[in-house]
Amino acid sequence: MNTAMPRGSAAAARAAEASTSPDVLAVDLDGTLIRTDLLFETFWAALSQRWTSIVEIFGALPEGRAHLKRTLGGLGAVDVAALPYNDDVVAYARRWREAGGRVVLVSAADQRIVDRVAAHLGLFDAAHGSDGQTNLKGARKAAFLSERFPEGFAYVGDRDADYPIWQRATRAVTVDVPPSLRARVDTLPVAAEHLTTRGSPLRPLLRAIRPQQWLKNLLVFLPLLVAHRFTLPAIGEAALAFVVFSLVASSVYLLNDLLDLEADRAHPRKRERPFASGALPLSWGTALAPGLLLAGGLLALPLGPEFLGVMAVYYLVTTAYSFVLKRRLVVDICALAALYTLRIIAGGVATGIPLSVWLLAFSMFFFFSLAATKRQAELVSSAEEGAEKAPGRGYMTDDLPLVSNMAVASGYVSVLVMALYINSPAVTVLYSATEPLWGICLILLYWLSRMVMLAHRGQMHDDPVVFAVKDPVSLLCGALVFALVLSGMLL
Repeated sequence: MNTAMPRGSAAAARAAEASTSPDVLAVDLDGTLIRTDLLFETFWAALSQRWTSIVEIFGALPEGRAHLKRTLGGLGAVDVAALPYNDDVVAYARRWREAGGRVVLVSAADQRIVDRVAAHLGLFDAAHGSDGQTNLKGARKAAFLSERFPEGFAYVGDRDADYPIWQRATRAVTVDVPPSLRARVDTLPVAAEHLTTRGSPLRPLLRAIRPQQWLKNLLVFLPLLVAHRFTLPAIGEAALAFVVFSLVASSVYLLNDLLDLEADRAHPRKRERPFASGALPLSWGTALAPGLLLAGGLLALPLGPEFLGVMAVYYLVTTAYSFVLKRRLVVDICALAALYTLRIIAGGVATGIPLSVWLLAFSMFFFFSLAATKRQAELVSSAEEGAEKAPGRGYMTDDLPLVSNMAVASGYVSVLVMALYINSPAVTVLYSATEPLWGICLILLYWLSRMVMLAHRGQMHDDPVVFAVKDPVSLLCGALVFALVLSGMLL
């Protein structure tokens, strides 16, 4: 915690007159007591629980911000116990109360949710919020506090809208404010404290867009590799398709995380994700999700209308997955497998390379196996936590053996498809020797079996693709497959 006193002799003199600590500490909620904003929390909770609520949300907009907050609070139930609280602010308020002072919660959030937060913490002497008609923010909040506590009050806030309140307070406490606002507060004739509780948002932002997941988009190069078409135009088109899918995929990851806040906070590892943990403001994700989608759409234009069509289908499926499909039994696994295959189809469309039925069949079975392994890993985690079902999913922990069997069975079928392909006449046109290719089947059998075993033991990251990139054994298997393919081409 950093503490700064007002600068300038006149300001210092006035601060000295108010040096006696006020009895009342007023604490803001959004961005101060909690590392999130309840307006966005309730908005995304409403969409997650019932996507058609967007109609009611738009209908509430003309009635004003206070009415919108009340509407969102009714549409999107938020678990206040799971919210990311700022431990430093909570500790500050506790110390104030232990010293004999009063602590009140004053927020522009709707009164009903403010009351629930106050009841959960058991820390506040009173709680005040917006009533559905008046938005208790900025100058209104300043007037309310001045009228309620004419003897003076200390105020803890985090944004520029709190400046009028600090002007009327007898003590200002800021939380993670930018340097410019901090400098303005320091000029006020009040004692000032500055709490710094979080670091730069750049690292959480990078984690939120998940560049490691872009590895999946390398599948757009697969048609080019399988057809052995290594021309510069084809490579350039595939590279552009990769960039487009990476931007669109990051847009979807942001959307999915915003819709999955409650489930992520109930998960032992996902609770540390940037939005769930409060490390990144929800407003950033709300703006970036459509922004990245628009950027991807613009870059896709040179690849033609067919590619745009495939990308549109990809986005529609991923959006449907985020809103509905991920909660549907087995359908969610089929959707994930289809999304992998759509990347391959997009690569073929972008480069103008026809796709063989062998490649598409292998892709569906292989990626169905990986998607089932992903669900298997989640169910193992849920079972270890003693939960009866996976949060935000349609599976009970008792379904674990069946999901594991689906992963194994589909994986082995994909190897069978690979074996049949190697024995087909089409392979002899592309490879001078087919014998080395049979080793790929053996490696795939080993790798798929090992992935399922690791998931069964709870030793796998939730996403098998991300796990494989960091796993030395998986990297070795990939190198051996590459060597076998090269041998088949050169021998």
